[in-house]
Amino acid sequence: MSAPGTPADPDPARSAGDVPAQRRLALNEDWAATVVGLLLLVLILSGLWPGWLVP
Repeated sequence: MSAPGTPADPDPARSAGDVPAQRRLALNEDWAATVVGLLLLVLILSGLWPGWLVP
């Protein structure tokens, strides 16, 4: 019997290093949001983008 929360029969074709496509997409979206946020911060701190435009 397997432990709670673990799959009863893991997929043998999948190695431990495989990342599902959905997870990869989420990772890419997270990095994109981080880059956009940092870019906005740099633009505001440099004075190129007025602070009142970003809540």
